[in-house]
Amino acid sequence: MNASRPSNIIVIGAGVVGCAVACELARRGAAVRVLDDRSPGMGATQASAGMLAPFTEAKDRNPAFLDLAVRSLGLYEEFVARIMATADITIGYQRTGTLEVATTADHMSALEQLSVRLKAHDVALHLLDARAARSEEPHLGADVAGALLIESHGFVNAGELTRALAAAARRHGADMLDSGRAHRISTRDGGVVVDTSRGPLSADAVVLAAGSWSGQLEIEGVARPPVRPVRGQLVHLAWHDVNLRRVIWGERCYMVPWQDGTLLVGATMEEVGFDERTTIAGVGGLLEAACVLVPQTSAAGLLSARAGLRPGSPDAMPIVGASRAMDNLMYATGHFRNGVLLAPITAQLVADALLEGRIDPALEAIGPQRFEGL
Repeated sequence: MNASRPSNIIVIGAGVVGCAVACELARRGAAVRVLDDRSPGMGATQASAGMLAPFTEAKDRNPAFLDLAVRSLGLYEEFVARIMATADITIGYQRTGTLEVATTADHMSALEQLSVRLKAHDVALHLLDARAARSEEPHLGADVAGALLIESHGFVNAGELTRALAAAARRHGADMLDSGRAHRISTRDGGVVVDTSRGPLSADAVVLAAGSWSGQLEIEGVARPPVRPVRGQLVHLAWHDVNLRRVIWGERCYMVPWQDGTLLVGATMEEVGFDERTTIAGVGGLLEAACVLVPQTSAAGLLSARAGLRPGSPDAMPIVGASRAMDNLMYATGHFRNGVLLAPITAQLVADALLEGRIDPALEAIGPQRFEGL
């Protein structure tokens, strides 16, 4: 990054990550403009179930991902409280744990091995046999071999969180330009210029937080970041007289119970390019899996089906940090299905680097330097 600290910053992207970054930059005194052609949270975020479950999400990921995700989860209590106070908006948020349910001996064996690894790191958990799992969640189906309860996990309403972040950013002085699309980033006179559908915008620095669309922008002299869309579909259900105690994670779906009595069931992972449609196959598969996991789901009403394009990277790690090829270009993209979970730590890392020149060691594993031309 340029040796002088930028004070005028454009954030491209108004999903949960872009809004979190913009809010933190503005909170620390920067002049911030957020550019997107959709309203805040209407991309991948609107199809997010908002799960905060690093120990489940990290099972097949780089160990550095777990470290990052656990740090971010540790920020969440203060993060949500601060955003609600600033925006004066209530955010649905619970830390009631997650129950990962095994229906086969192989899956149960995998949970036993995971519990041993997590206990070595002092993670609060309970490995449950079939009887104890049904006692913990009476609505589970018959084919239950056992379950793993992780107490520190939870969920947040991703839509409410993103709208509150946008409102808090405005309270801190940020401008939300939600009817403009970025086309090109270039340098000029020691700063940057973003060519947009609203005309050119100049700034000291730019943060690229455009999710799956990050690789669609032209960047002068810089390779396009290797971010691709991965479609995730989920369904929103309503039911009566059924109250799940916490997030239920099965082998083919997860179920997130909201405080209003409704339920989110997700999610597919589909490599279909920039196709944001919901499909019969996707929705049908989720409903079938949910009915196996919790049979009373068959009596629920279907409120809506949603799809979002998650930004995947080649190594399933986010791309966060300063470009080596362009001064004052910062990446905050590639979060795949973990944008909500990683929003607090991403905002902190970006603000520390841009405004204070503090480069966190975590950026070694998630920085753009691991990809040629960035």
